Amino acid sequence: MTELDLLDDSAAWQQDFERRTRAAYTMSGLDAPAAEHMLDGVRRTACTWTVAGIMDAGTRVGYAAVVVAEENGAVVSRVGDLHVDAAHTGRGHERAALDWAERWCEERGATVIRVRLAEPADGLFDAYGLRGQLRARRIDFPPELVKDFAARPMTPADFPEWLATEKASYADNITRSGALSAEEALRKSDRDFAELIPEGLDTPDNTFLVLEANGEPVGTGWLKHGYLPGVTYGYGLRMAEEHRGKGFGRAAMAAGERATLASGDSALMFSVWGGNEVAMNLYTSAGYRIVEENRSLPLSRSSG
Repeated sequence: MTELDLLDDSAAWQQDFERRTRAAYTMSGLDAPAAEHMLDGVRRTACTWTVAGIMDAGTRVGYAAVVVAEENGAVVSRVGDLHVDAAHTGRGHERAALDWAERWCEERGATVIRVRLAEPADGLFDAYGLRGQLRARRIDFPPELVKDFAARPMTPADFPEWLATEKASYADNITRSGALSAEEALRKSDRDFAELIPEGLDTPDNTFLVLEANGEPVGTGWLKHGYLPGVTYGYGLRMAEEHRGKGFGRAAMAAGERATLASGDSALMFSVWGGNEVAMNLYTSAGYRIVEENRSLPLSRSSG
């Protein structure tokens, strides 16, 4: 029978959690400095988590960690960790621990529970809606150029229309993922772009591209170099709607990979929103592995 035992001292869990998370980041293709930088971000929040040992007949077989907080006026919760040691998997401990975590969060007023997965969960969170993935790939050498496809620097004349399109698309993706309302998403879009590119086209360490096929503009690209140590982040490689489905997606990624290497970075990273199966399939076929996956589930049971 599975029992959950709240820990007064979570130091052993913290050490185990960091080891597992670091290994998962490294397995996804990140170099050690980038993996450590990612872990630092998680570590800063982990100190607020409530941690329980997953117990079987008095023996600890894993850990569960949860947290409840207010975000945008709503009480939301997160499963920070749910891990069962390999020797004890497949015995129902994972499901029992998740049931406990959901009850614990709902009893504290949470209406939504979220999870960020760096380790494989073997279907445990399949009922949770997929909100997005972080994908990455190490770039060891410049990819071959696609015939009649080119990437040129964006000009001041190109920039205003690109910015308006990107801000609207970003807000729409947030809304479709279920994270925020349309109005909240527009406000977030304005804030985030003002923070990310305060100097517009001249913001340092950013590359803005116009993608062309046979001399005709077919899309745009936006890359942030040094996003993590040695990692370029692709904020957007977007094809115009009328040019989608023509095989330009992989060519656009090749342009981003070449720009990544030219900047001195050795890995390219993208986010993909839940529901965008086309992009997920493209990234998978191009060798981009999942670094993290975000899922969420509404909590509607009565807590009594």
